[in-house]
Amino acid sequence: MTDGKEHLITLLGDMQVFSKIWRDFAGLTRPVLGYFVIVLVGASAVAAALISLGKGVGNPLAVAGLTVVAMYGERGRIRLRENVHVSISLLPAIFAAVLFGPLAAMLVFGASALGMSYPWAGRLTYLCSRSLTGALAGAAAAGAAAAMGGGIGETVVAATTGALVIEVADAGFASLTYWLRGHGRWIEAASDSLPVIAASVPLYSSAVAVLAVAYRDLSPWTLPLFFVPALAAQRWFLMYQDQRRLADDLQGANERLRTANLSFAKGLIATLDARDQYTAGHSASVAIYARDIALRMGLEGDQVELVHLCGLVHDIGKIGLPAGLLEKPGALTLDERREMQRHSEIGERILAKVDTYAEIAAIVRHHHERVDGQGYPDGVAGSDIPLLSRIIAVADAYNAMTSNRPYRDAMPSRVARLRLAQAVESQFDTTVVAAFEAILAGADEDYRCARGDEFELTKTVAEPEITLRQVASL
Repeated sequence: MTDGKEHLITLLGDMQVFSKIWRDFAGLTRPVLGYFVIVLVGASAVAAALISLGKGVGNPLAVAGLTVVAMYGERGRIRLRENVHVSISLLPAIFAAVLFGPLAAMLVFGASALGMSYPWAGRLTYLCSRSLTGALAGAAAAGAAAAMGGGIGETVVAATTGALVIEVADAGFASLTYWLRGHGRWIEAASDSLPVIAASVPLYSSAVAVLAVAYRDLSPWTLPLFFVPALAAQRWFLMYQDQRRLADDLQGANERLRTANLSFAKGLIATLDARDQYTAGHSASVAIYARDIALRMGLEGDQVELVHLCGLVHDIGKIGLPAGLLEKPGALTLDERREMQRHSEIGERILAKVDTYAEIAAIVRHHHERVDGQGYPDGVAGSDIPLLSRIIAVADAYNAMTSNRPYRDAMPSRVARLRLAQAVESQFDTTVVAAFEAILAGADEDYRCARGDEFELTKTVAEPEITLRQVASL
């Protein structure tokens, strides 16, 4: 009676497993199901052909051990992109292909799919495609070895050929599966695999060659001694590739953040320009001049980008000034000038509430300070003024002097340059003015007067529209 219950429980368990496998396959799309049938038929036909030709697996105990290692290797999968991974199961498969032939490679690499955490439909599909991959690698390695005619060179060439074929075939099947499942274009997955293939083939071929020579010329028992460090090295290599991918992803994220910052800044100053027609384009011109000064001074790339961004938003505080002050056609009274001077503090408050803009806010606050300490809003002097603020102060003053204002015409560029030179060590930093003068001396008159496409504030399609109400809420 007890035996009958145990048999019934076992039978029910088996039925549940088959039912789960059936549901997995039932959920496949027709292209994926068709692909499974093709690789299943192909793998079965290749296995039958190899057996009929008398191809064996070599040392069954060694092949069994390699199979276990390959299955365990699937625990160490490294993500290249969403739904695209590589694992450390390739090394034992290459070794089996070189040392024992295509049938052994089919068993080792095919069985590695059973160690995956995918649904059964995915595992069985990979079992078939990897079996074909192992057979291709084994046949290629055997052909390369036969062409060499013996010696260590034969082992090295066979290992290199087997590693290259198994890498390319595995990447090809994985890319095709990626496309069939609707995750994206196959070329995307293949392009992610190319750097791994290029870097891993030399590593795998040398490791397999050493293992094969040790196995043949010393003892089969050397295999465990060499395989542990070889697998560790492979695992380290794949982790290194993963870190490189993460670094590339981080660089891409930083680039997107930089683009978003520029878009946000351009949206803000477009709002300012719409309100103050007399200073339209001024912020874009200051940003270009400040960027070029920073480049001339040899500042690092991140500082050059930062001063350009600060130049774009340096006058954003003018949005918070009383109505009519910016639009006043004549000269300002003393009280109005004092009110106007508040724009640098207002700009800091606006920008400080934007994530990642804290440093920009501090630079904007101090762009009207003077090196003699007579500036505003804090009266700081000399090197206590941020360098980027000192750069913007020069670019700002020069563009203001060479631009038309309702109460005066634009100065000639030569007069504005003379005014800058006269104000060094009192209003402006000497080094900054010298760098700007060197630029202006070699520039044409369009650049000196901020004319041309370079000084136009262009907005991309993806750029957000910033309204006065949104700015006021910051």
